[in-house]
Amino acid sequence: MMKYLKIFSVLSVMMAAQSCLSADEDPVPVPPMTGSEVNAKIGGPTEPNQVWIDLSDYTNPAINKRTDWDLGFYTGDEYRVIMNGSIAMTVIKIPNASDISTVKESDVASLKDIAQVGTFDAANMKYVDNPNGNFLTQTSGIDAVKENDADNPVYLINLGREIPSASNIGTGSVSLSGDARGWKKIQILRAQNGYKIRYADLNATGANIKEYIITKDSEYNFSFFNLKMGTPVKIQPKKKKWDLAFTTFTNEVFMGPTTSAGSYFYADFITTNTLNGVGAYQVTVTGSLEQAYTAFKLKDVEPAKFVFNDQRAIGDKWRTTTGTAANPVPFVYADRFFVLKDAEGFYFKLRFNKMKDDNGNRGYTNFEFEPL
Repeated sequence: MMKYLKIFSVLSVMMAAQSCLSADEDPVPVPPMTGSEVNAKIGGPTEPNQVWIDLSDYTNPAINKRTDWDLGFYTGDEYRVIMNGSIAMTVIKIPNASDISTVKESDVASLKDIAQVGTFDAANMKYVDNPNGNFLTQTSGIDAVKENDADNPVYLINLGREIPSASNIGTGSVSLSGDARGWKKIQILRAQNGYKIRYADLNATGANIKEYIITKDSEYNFSFFNLKMGTPVKIQPKKKKWDLAFTTFTNEVFMGPTTSAGSYFYADFITTNTLNGVGAYQVTVTGSLEQAYTAFKLKDVEPAKFVFNDQRAIGDKWRTTTGTAANPVPFVYADRFFVLKDAEGFYFKLRFNKMKDDNGNRGYTNFEFEPL
């Protein structure tokens, strides 16, 4: 992986410093020494891609289709499972069910209308992961997996929406939700150094109940699994090898400052790797953005402002999708930039330049950043 090295002295000093490293140590990483501009390859107005970017290695982003995975299994000490919010997945416990093979579609028909994103009901937040990213303490989504198999419920899982076709999308608009991907019943148990997942179509019984052992890999935050294919998949880079993710996102929407309308599906969203110490905050500018951004130095960083406990620190704050009365089309805000502390402890400033291509099509985000 390419890293960017600053020459502090003559070559002999560099060689001496490097000779102090043991054979199995990586060189100490340092950030880029000059500013850089990045085009996030989100893929256009259907926003089909999730893009994972390490600012210290920004030319090698990890990119996957949103539909490549369904569940993420935490690789730390706890046993927690997340869902793919980029395709609007939901989950709901099936009442009084402990044997997955006995559950039939008729048993869950009444639950299907409940376990949906975008119903404008505050109660539906319990069927999605907490959007702040604090999955280890969340009381929504999938419960912590218990040691005793019988204590783990059977769930009805809504697999969300396919990526739609890109035809007939108006300029400046997005189309994020294609056909429904269907439903599964699942039960998740503990296994040695991992998890056992049982899953099936709703009317499946006996040998048609599939099982898979998912092993924890400590180099990554999660081990990911595709329920439709029945296979593990690599999605996120290694733990400290990404800082920002560009994605669609299941968030909480509000009708007023304190009035929740429940879960809602967002385009053009950015999350930060809070699980591995990435934090960010917004700097609001009253005059020239160009001048304020250029003048901002390391001495201007305000550590108390960093948000480390909410992956939405940047989120949707960098753009508006409805515009204003004077400018009603989606656009990037011109009165703000962001400061970020990355997973390796380096500081950056970054600003967003556009969210559309030259023809006005959404899903073409461009940003620039500089190390501090």
